[in-house]
Amino acid sequence: MNPEAWRQRCGIFLLACAVVLLAGGCASAPTNPDDPLERYNRAMFSFNEGADRLVIRPAARIYDAVTPAPVQTGIGNFFSNLGDLWIGLNNVLQGKIADGLSDWGRFAVNSTIGLAGVLDVASGMNLPKHDEDFGQTLAVWGVAEGPYLVVPLFGPRTLRDAAALPLDLRGDNVLSIDHVPTRNSMTVVRLAHFRSRLLGLERTLDEGSLDKYVFARDFYLQQRRYRVHDGHPPALQYEDFDAEEAAPPAREIEQERAVQ
Repeated sequence: MNPEAWRQRCGIFLLACAVVLLAGGCASAPTNPDDPLERYNRAMFSFNEGADRLVIRPAARIYDAVTPAPVQTGIGNFFSNLGDLWIGLNNVLQGKIADGLSDWGRFAVNSTIGLAGVLDVASGMNLPKHDEDFGQTLAVWGVAEGPYLVVPLFGPRTLRDAAALPLDLRGDNVLSIDHVPTRNSMTVVRLAHFRSRLLGLERTLDEGSLDKYVFARDFYLQQRRYRVHDGHPPALQYEDFDAEEAAPPAREIEQERAVQ
């Protein structure tokens, strides 16, 4: 599939999501200010879980079983190196020129000395790895994050990140490859590799949370805000729905102060 077809399909997909979201938002009463579309999101979360269980997770397990650890490291470095070009451009668009130049320097060093990115030589040369995308660029430009949104097959997003998704796909060097067999093969290997990195967390997630959907949502939003604000997210100011249960009554507080 060529890049133009990807853009068209992503546009149709996002339009369909918007229609479903509006319908779902009108039909359900929000219980969390970050997640007014929870009814739709839970349904899509279940859909993605099913796709992962039937296709993606088995492929990741096979990949992890047959691929030696050093080879996995090299594969991860290779795909990470390809991403540095888009990361660098987003850093520049955010006004972080030095970081953008560092990202492009990483790509140049690892693509040559690092044998097409298989070896991460740049990290030892004071060229640190960054993690930026167009959703973060929109945040820097002042676009609000919008409600939490589970995108079919792509997983957790905010509305802002979902809107940025077509451009992030366009900036993906793997999806931009014209040779279809090469592009498809690299896409499958990359998906299996990065999904295999999460295999060890499945039992913890399944056993450690009463509501897997809520855990995944809150974890994603926390990590996303951390990344958007470069490790310094602002304190959230909204009503705590559990505050009345968690906090002691005001009268008890006053009595305790009087005793002290």
